[in-house]
Amino acid sequence: MSACKTLFRSSISFIEFKTRSSYRRSFSSHFLSNFSPFNALRLLSPNPGFRIEPCRATSRRYGSTRGAISLETSENAEEMTVPRVAVEIPEEKSEDTVEELLSNRDDVTKFMKMERRSNTEGQGHQDRWFPYLDRFKAGNVDLNSAEVLEALNPVIMDSRKERFRHAVMNRTYSVCLVVEGLSDFGNISAAFRSADALGIQSVHVVACDCSKRYRENRHVSMGAEKWLDIELWDSVHECFKVLKSRGYRIATTHLGMDAVSVYDMDWSCPTAIVVGNELRGISDEALELSDMHCSIPMKGMVDSFNVSVAAGLLMHHAVCDRTSRLGCHGDLTSEESQILLAEFTLRHSNSAIRIAHEYAKRKIPELKSKL
Repeated sequence: MSACKTLFRSSISFIEFKTRSSYRRSFSSHFLSNFSPFNALRLLSPNPGFRIEPCRATSRRYGSTRGAISLETSENAEEMTVPRVAVEIPEEKSEDTVEELLSNRDDVTKFMKMERRSNTEGQGHQDRWFPYLDRFKAGNVDLNSAEVLEALNPVIMDSRKERFRHAVMNRTYSVCLVVEGLSDFGNISAAFRSADALGIQSVHVVACDCSKRYRENRHVSMGAEKWLDIELWDSVHECFKVLKSRGYRIATTHLGMDAVSVYDMDWSCPTAIVVGNELRGISDEALELSDMHCSIPMKGMVDSFNVSVAAGLLMHHAVCDRTSRLGCHGDLTSEESQILLAEFTLRHSNSAIRIAHEYAKRKIPELKSKL
C-alpha cells in the first residue's frame, strides 16, 4: 500500500495544469477541463481527458497556446504539419541609398534610362514640361518605348506591370519639389517618399549640406528614389533659371507679410515648391529669385512644421487642389504615359537593361534585311 502511495505521488507531480483559459468558466469546470498530462502537445488538443506518462523534458511555450508553433525537431519530422505562409518576394533587394546617391551626380543620372531632353530645349516654351524623348539607346540601336515594353513585358509579372500602369496614370510633372540646403538626409529621404506616394515625379536637390550627415536615418525613403526623376544643382540661381525656362513658377515657403496661404493658390499652374534648411529656412537668394512666397496657416503655439512634414503637406494640398479643379492629378498624355511606363520598366531591375540590349541585337538583322 505504501508503495502504491509513493507511485501515485511521483506520477501526479509530473502533471501540468493549464493556468489560463480563453473562455470564462467556473473554477470547477476550469479545473477539470484543463487537468492535463505532462505532454505539452496535449495542451493543443480539445480533449480534456488526461493520462499519466513517463517524465520528459519540458519546453517553455511563448504567447498564445492556440497560436503556438513548436520550434523543436521531432523524431517523426515528416509527419509534422508546417503552416503555409504566403510571402511576397521582391524582385530586387532594395536599400535606401539616398546619402550615397546625392553625393555622386553620376549615380543620379544612371537612374534615368530613356534619353532626356536637354535643359536648354525647354527655354522659350510655355507648354508643360516632360523630360523624356521616345528613345532608349541600346548600344548602336535606338529603341522606342513600344519596343522597350515589347522586350520586357514577358519577364515582368502581371501584378508588377499593373502597379506600374497605376503609378504612371497618377503621375505629373506639373508640380515638382525643390529641397534647398537640407543637412538631414532623413528629411530628404522622407520628402522623396512623400513625393513618390503623391505622384510628384520630379524632385530637385540644391546644394545639400554634406558637412552634417545623420547616418541613423537610413531606410526612410523605402526605395522611393528609384522611381523619381532626381536632379542635383550646385546653386539656387542655376536651378531656378532652368525651372523657369521649363514653365514653372517658383513658390518658396516663407513666413512673411507677402506670403500667400497655400489654400488660396491655384495649383493647376505648373509650380515648383521650394522648402529650405531645417534651421535657417529658405536662403535670401532663393527668396529674391522666387516668383511668390507661400505659407501653411498655423493654428498652434509653434510657427513651423518639420521640413519633411511641410513638404508632404504642400504636395498633398497641391494634389487635392488639382483634383478638384481638373478632375484628376495625373496629367500625362497617352504618348508620355507610354514613355514613362517604359522608363519604369527599365528601372525594374538590373537585368532589364541587359534584356533590352539583347532585344536590340536581334533587331539589327531585321533592319538590315529591310534595307
